[in-house]
Amino acid sequence: MSTGREAVLERVRAALGEAPRPTGGPEPAGRSASRSPAPGSPPLLARFVARVTEHGATVRTCTPDAVAAELAALCAELGARRLACPAELPEGRRPPGVELLSDEPPLSPAQLDAVDGALTGAAWAAAETGTVALDHGPGQGRRALSLIPDLHLCLLEAEAVVADIPELIAALGPAAAQGRPLTLISGPSATSDIELERVEGVHGPRRLVIVLLRSSNQPLPTAST
Repeated sequence: MSTGREAVLERVRAALGEAPRPTGGPEPAGRSASRSPAPGSPPLLARFVARVTEHGATVRTCTPDAVAAELAALCAELGARRLACPAELPEGRRPPGVELLSDEPPLSPAQLDAVDGALTGAAWAAAETGTVALDHGPGQGRRALSLIPDLHLCLLEAEAVVADIPELIAALGPAAAQGRPLTLISGPSATSDIELERVEGVHGPRRLVIVLLRSSNQPLPTAST
């Protein structure tokens, strides 16, 4: 087994709370948890934006007090006039001039298919893989909201961006212990047929736009490879 893979598995075991591995042998290669950048730090955000963009998603950044205006501008740009959203979506995150359909009572699959998109929050994200995670807590809605509409507008707090998948699993631990469903999203929905022809939108939204909420408008550093 490669040392890189062993390092990842070691951190996954630790996140899941399993018994520690026997000591005495050489320490597996890889970054230790204590050396990981702090969640939401500029280097992590730069890596996250780079990875998400590679996946074909779009990332916009803004401050929390400007999110409603940013969402309104995005909807005008994307031609999205009707969005489905969780009933608990905060008032300050509701774009003006856009019709919002509350998912309470639950919208039918046909109703979700008829809207221009969905607007939800997110719980956490992993910078290394560009993965966004929903634990379907308040403001995130049920899984159908992020799976059926063709466009997903996803609000993500900068402080919720951690380094990698082991840290993401650890962060999602409390939600998993409560029995809540978890949805991990790495870019827009896409698949390939037997001839490797890429097809988008088969298993979920064809367009993913992540609005990254930062306290500062300072430019992010260039992501390291």
